[in-house]
Amino acid sequence: MKNTNEKKFFEKLEEVFIGAPVEGASGYINLMRIKSHYFKSVMEPHLRQETESVLNSFPDFREELFDKLYTFFRRYFTEGGSIGFVFTPYHQSIYEQVYTNEQDVVLFWKTARLYYVKTDHLFQSMTVEVDGFRFHFDASQLEHKRANEKRELFYTFREHRPERDVIIFTVHYPEKGRQTRIDTIRLAIRDGLGLNRYTAAVPSAETLQKAFRLFERQSKLDYFLCKDARGFLREQFDLWMWQYLLGRPGEESPVGWTETRLKQLQALKHIAYRVIDFIAAFEDELVKIWNKPKFVLNSHYVMTLDRIARQPGGMDVLQQILSHPGMPSQLQEWRDLGMVDDRFQPGHIWQENLIDGRHLHPRYQYLPVDTRYFPDLELRVVALFENLDEALDGWLIRSENYQALHTLLPKWQGKLKAIYIDPPYNTGVDEFLYVDSFKHSSWLTMMENRLAVAKSLLAGDGVIFISIGDLNPQEGESCRLQMLASSIFPKRFGNLIWRKRGGIGSFSERDMTENHEYVLVQGNEEAFLYHNLLSEQKLDEFSKVDGRGAYRWMGLLGPSQQTKEKRPNLNYELLVHPETLQLVGFRYAVQGREVCDLRTGAEAEHLAETVIRIAPPGKATWLISREQMWKHAQSGLIQFRRTSKGTYEPQIKNYLHDAEGNPKGNLLKSLLADNGVPVGTNADASRELSALFPETDVQRIKPKPVSLVRLLLQVTSASGDTVMDFFAGSGTTAHACLNLCREDGRKRKYILVEMGEYFYTLLIPRIKKVIFSDKWKDGRAQTDGKGISHFVKYYELEQFEDTLSRARYEDSRLFTLPAGADPCQYVFLRDPKMLDALEINPERDEVQLDLGKLYSHIDLPETLSNLTGKRVRRIQPGLQPSAIPTSVQFEDGQQLDLEHLDWRQIKRLIWW
Repeated sequence: MKNTNEKKFFEKLEEVFIGAPVEGASGYINLMRIKSHYFKSVMEPHLRQETESVLNSFPDFREELFDKLYTFFRRYFTEGGSIGFVFTPYHQSIYEQVYTNEQDVVLFWKTARLYYVKTDHLFQSMTVEVDGFRFHFDASQLEHKRANEKRELFYTFREHRPERDVIIFTVHYPEKGRQTRIDTIRLAIRDGLGLNRYTAAVPSAETLQKAFRLFERQSKLDYFLCKDARGFLREQFDLWMWQYLLGRPGEESPVGWTETRLKQLQALKHIAYRVIDFIAAFEDELVKIWNKPKFVLNSHYVMTLDRIARQPGGMDVLQQILSHPGMPSQLQEWRDLGMVDDRFQPGHIWQENLIDGRHLHPRYQYLPVDTRYFPDLELRVVALFENLDEALDGWLIRSENYQALHTLLPKWQGKLKAIYIDPPYNTGVDEFLYVDSFKHSSWLTMMENRLAVAKSLLAGDGVIFISIGDLNPQEGESCRLQMLASSIFPKRFGNLIWRKRGGIGSFSERDMTENHEYVLVQGNEEAFLYHNLLSEQKLDEFSKVDGRGAYRWMGLLGPSQQTKEKRPNLNYELLVHPETLQLVGFRYAVQGREVCDLRTGAEAEHLAETVIRIAPPGKATWLISREQMWKHAQSGLIQFRRTSKGTYEPQIKNYLHDAEGNPKGNLLKSLLADNGVPVGTNADASRELSALFPETDVQRIKPKPVSLVRLLLQVTSASGDTVMDFFAGSGTTAHACLNLCREDGRKRKYILVEMGEYFYTLLIPRIKKVIFSDKWKDGRAQTDGKGISHFVKYYELEQFEDTLSRARYEDSRLFTLPAGADPCQYVFLRDPKMLDALEINPERDEVQLDLGKLYSHIDLPETLSNLTGKRVRRIQPGLQPSAIPTSVQFEDGQQLDLEHLDWRQIKRLIWW
């Protein structure tokens, strides 16, 4: 049949480019519509036109041309239309051929040049028959997942259609963790059939479960974007062409080349490159959306009562909060969180006496106020703080983590001292909220994308810790993760071994059970770990205390390798007053001549006869020079102790903490249990979370113990440092940071990123609880607990799906294309995208910005801070109570009028 290969090629190209058909409502559905329109109105017509032009010279080459195009391109598209290695036979499998003396081993995986976006199902409406019943599942209104959330489907009975004898269900994702209840559905079906009791006409619970499983068995796939589609596909085509011309590796080419044949192959390459250009134009547009900065949405603040009261004017604002209509909701939250009992009233926060007057009650001063209950007061509360970002102790961000990291990059690049993450281990068991069944290449891409940005966020001396399991090496990722991390971070410290349990491991295999996990330790070029671990043994050594703190007496002999011959300047005698036992001078040799250096003025001649002389024994020397010895002696740091042999030896005061208050502790040992400090197990982590939330299924959440993360933060962070966790889970890293700050009095900041619905139901409540008290039992704060003054912001970020659902792609004639212009270069420059936020008045030559057309509750100050990289100094509220600020001032003094913002300030957010 004529043109069979041409038809096959364009059908396949349409199929793989647009992807599998899918029903529902979401940004991805909008994406499919955009791709379909682009293919049919731009890509296909231009390709057909250019192909016809090329084939005019080679009419007999048509079938072969399209056969070879089909053969090549079918290997590089997934079921969902993503670009990558899908099918590459041996003789096309040249993945990586670049080696250097510096990098003679390269980690390669199929999706290395892609962005991992998410894993999802392509759900379609379908009818199934089970146990004699016909069920129809309507997925037309299914809103697909934002980012990579783990969400269960929710089924509701809609109707029974007797003419077809079919039971119809509506399928959607539930809000706030609701779950399908089989008994409720059976009751609805019974009532829908008009029955008063259950009969055989009502499907059993087992039948319904079978039907639901059949529906959920639809195709599951990963969504990817190619970082450089043009470069990748052209490179692969060149390799394919090279192999076609020269034959398989090690074989001679069987084809003889004529001038006509070479011209035909040149035509093939030209058309293949044009196909690639059109594919890449669209893929590049999606990459721009994926990497565009994101709007900050639905932001609020949590701050302790004392933090408000300490600000100028804070007591007045606090009084307004207490009398606000939102106060009953805040009071109920405190009760629900177990901070106060039912007898507590807002007035109980005050205490009054003759000396201090009216002030906050010590027991309640750390109650956390959530500004979401006081929307009209929120900006007035925030305006109390002269330097807002400096005053904040933390940021809690609900977002898919890659988009959060990329959005935060301008503001936090090179500023994070430590990162701890506990990613999904890819062992075949789903982790909480993340789909944890990626194949190895998908998992590596997911990690590489995020670790590459994390490296840029780390300071030059920053360190990253990554938890990973190990026993299931065929399915797990430990070995691959170590190679990946070492390829990204220039410094590798090694692996820490954490004993996670004392009994049977989570993977009990025939020969071994896993009782430990690893914590990979990597960092940037100047990364280091503090030597500040204080074991019980170490603390016992520093048993003496003076006004500066705990100390011990330490000998002053130098190390054994520091001999008199090697360090003659440290070889001298100490001259000590026989009565006061104070250092009075030194005796030493200079070029064979003995010098007696007595520093006691008029007593020198008398003391020369009676002074006690102390020399380092044998070949040893003193640890420090004469001048250092004299300086420390004058400061009262040197004593001379009489030994059991009747001689004297010098000792120096060795304080537990240095002048800046940093502990002088031990080095971190790779076996964490050997460090002499508490490091909990999985069981401890479960108990910690259960004490806070006794009704929570902690086994499903799988938290890490607070003591483990606290130890890691202790050896990497000090006062003023910021730490991050972008797989935040239930918030253990913030919990550990708060505990550490509470213990050592340092002020550290933290950034947590989490995307799941329990961001609001577990993570934020946990932070509020830990702020109020460090001791909990059965969900109630204990009276002997210790709180901490705190101020934290939480918000959501616009997501890739949100942008896709709002972006408008239609030829709006923003400008006229140049004559003969390549459509691949201009195809998306005339689309409005998110310019609907602009109102243009041509008569007055004005452009007004109305971001409310895109999203409600945009936090412009934080959005602009992330966009420009400038820290927020002050947010100015309007004269009238409002949740919308009038201006923002940044740390460099720049002030922006938010009511009349120049649209160019946010251009990158709405047009790309």
